[in-house]
Amino acid sequence: MSLNLPMRPSTSSQRNRESRNNYFNSYTPPSSTEAINGPVRELVREQTPLNDRLIVGVDFGTTFSGVAAVYTSTPDDIEIIKTWPGGNGITSDKVPTEIAYDFPPNAPQGTEPTVKWGFQFKPEESRLRCIKLFLDRSQKLPFYVSPLDTAAQLKRFNKNVVDAVSDYLTQIYKHTMDTLTRRYGESFMASTKVEFVLTCPAVWSDAAKNTTLQAAERAGMGLRSEIQMISEPEAAAVYTLKAIQPNHLNVGDNFIVCDAGGGTVDLIAYKIISLKPLRVEESAVGTGGLCGSAFLNYRFEEHVRGRLGQTRFDEMKTKKGKTWQMGLRYFEEFVKRNFNEDEHQEVNVPFPGLPDDEEAGLDSGFLVMTAEQVKDIFEPVVKEVCDLVQGQVTGLRSKGGIVSGIVLVGGFGQSDYLYRRLKSHFTSAAPPPYSERPTHANANSTQESGSIEVMQPVYAWTAVVRGAVLRGLEGNMVISRKSRMHYGTSYATVYDEDKHSVSERYWSPLWERWMVSDRMQWHIAKGEALSPLAPIAFHYTRNFRPGQSLIVTDDLIACDADEPPVAYTRDLIHVCTLTTDLNAVPRSLFTRLTTTRGVEFDNLDFTLEMRVESAGLGFELKVDGVRMSAYLSFQWPRPDHSNYICWHRTFDHQNTNSLIALQVPWIQWPNDPLSDVNSHWCTIRDKARQAVQDWLDVLEVKISGEAYYGHMRLTCMILMNEQLRLTVDSLGKGEEHQQLFYGFAADEVASLEEVRGLKLGKKVVKIVGSGRDAYAVARRVKKM
Repeated sequence: MSLNLPMRPSTSSQRNRESRNNYFNSYTPPSSTEAINGPVRELVREQTPLNDRLIVGVDFGTTFSGVAAVYTSTPDDIEIIKTWPGGNGITSDKVPTEIAYDFPPNAPQGTEPTVKWGFQFKPEESRLRCIKLFLDRSQKLPFYVSPLDTAAQLKRFNKNVVDAVSDYLTQIYKHTMDTLTRRYGESFMASTKVEFVLTCPAVWSDAAKNTTLQAAERAGMGLRSEIQMISEPEAAAVYTLKAIQPNHLNVGDNFIVCDAGGGTVDLIAYKIISLKPLRVEESAVGTGGLCGSAFLNYRFEEHVRGRLGQTRFDEMKTKKGKTWQMGLRYFEEFVKRNFNEDEHQEVNVPFPGLPDDEEAGLDSGFLVMTAEQVKDIFEPVVKEVCDLVQGQVTGLRSKGGIVSGIVLVGGFGQSDYLYRRLKSHFTSAAPPPYSERPTHANANSTQESGSIEVMQPVYAWTAVVRGAVLRGLEGNMVISRKSRMHYGTSYATVYDEDKHSVSERYWSPLWERWMVSDRMQWHIAKGEALSPLAPIAFHYTRNFRPGQSLIVTDDLIACDADEPPVAYTRDLIHVCTLTTDLNAVPRSLFTRLTTTRGVEFDNLDFTLEMRVESAGLGFELKVDGVRMSAYLSFQWPRPDHSNYICWHRTFDHQNTNSLIALQVPWIQWPNDPLSDVNSHWCTIRDKARQAVQDWLDVLEVKISGEAYYGHMRLTCMILMNEQLRLTVDSLGKGEEHQQLFYGFAADEVASLEEVRGLKLGKKVVKIVGSGRDAYAVARRVKKM
């Protein structure tokens, strides 16, 4: 039995015994058919063979989501769902990732809220946006996403983030099944197996992947078959590399797939291993960042606010909401995709109903923007994308790799400006059309000059969901992947005075010697090449006294640092707990041992095998070489995603390790270039961490943040005992920029305004900062 386990982090740990690694073997996957994107044709069949399937790909995106389907008997006909509820007959390859709840009028208490989603909203209606980003607590949130607003909306309807994601995916599932039923007929659908392939970001934590999988299962996608998962850039690579003419690919070529979406940009590099069948391997660890096209929307909004003035801008958004929505839609659908500074000397953005204002640039209901003004909106965000791609290129070249091309996919990947900027950054001459590729010799020559071809496929926006379908149809094209983290287990070993501290040792009456626990054995190294069909073996030894339970637990531990520690520390990630029931193991496989004092015990060796897949992990149990996975189960740490992100779940006094998040508003730092902001941020982060750790009550502190175009956001997560709540005074830069912000358990408050002056819990702890050199000072305060 293989358990597909995308994982969830925690801080808890249990002692594991000594284990060792086993090397994996190479393999050759089965061949695949070529993917040709032709027109969708009606399928005419009277009966469905038992082995026929419908493969449905779901690209659950930050700002837009898409669905594609293919019938295995007609593998060339990939169908993209283009009609959506509320779309007013307009077709779209994707649907907005937006959802909202409401109670029917005069609804009695306990009534389930109604759901709106996708295109069903009026422009002025409130809705939940970017809910996908809340699933990964290890990733930063973009500044335009408000956790407080999200918390307030969810709390009103007694929902959390996972509920909202599941409810949204439920609407996707229902609409998809309705569409396929109309397409193929009820009898066909009743007799045909439907398999779902779900995508997720490559840089997400195992926790976020697991949460996404759980939400999809709750939505019904796993009712008729097991859900497959694939990372978004890998899905894009499956489609785009197949779309390139085969005679223009060469073994040894490296391609960087840049999946630029609305919220995030993900990158993975692939090296071509064989052409027939087409097989690739990851040649660099995936990277990513928060620099999607939604940031352009924010910068556009700031530009319009600056041109109109705060008062007139607010009046337009509140009293003339359709005017603002029309301008924003034009910016999204035309400017973001098509802007070219060489062809567009000026851009006229429609804002109907606004009076002419020569100073503000309003003329006949249009806001006139020069090419330079539009470029100023694009450039900072595009530069971040270029830097991410350059990082992948530099890493590959440092290892002697040949970078033959950069493939742009995703919604932002359609941007003409982004394409041209990447082309000017990496290519000295204009590239040939997408279907034409240079020879390998030319690739080597351009490599020496530093030029790299940039490609933009025709179906860039749907490349991910098309690749997801192909993955379900043909299986793995990627034969090995790079591990994103170190994976290992903890164990106990014999005390060595040259290696271990005396305070760490303990006496083992069973082994009759001094031991030390929580030593780390790292079975998989970060960046190590891993085959999905070649497992990594963790070998365990367990000792049982007569009558002792034969059910044992083992923790899988991960570390995302470049150099992992030799002993367990609290900043390591507890991936999951594997529970093994050894009662079914034949007693003949146990070895009876006796201590020098005549104490008898049974010893058993067994193995847990782990496979690292595109978007998850798989486990198997073996005893004496025999698979016994039916006796292997797993347990996740207590779910707490929404508690961290939205602060809307009830503060659990039964949990002695409760998590409280401190959300700090953006702080404007005038006259500071971005580099200076980053430098000051490092100082604040380090001093704040040191100050908070001085509190004796605190069990763990994690401080993170980001600098963005002259702004900074700081997030402080503090793990402490159930008696301690926090408020935070000021932490800022500059004498004139004192800020006031708070950390709280949000089940008691719905907005920042309600928190001001509020005393929470049995203690109040203050962080005070002022001046350029005094960023953070912590002090103990009295109990309430």
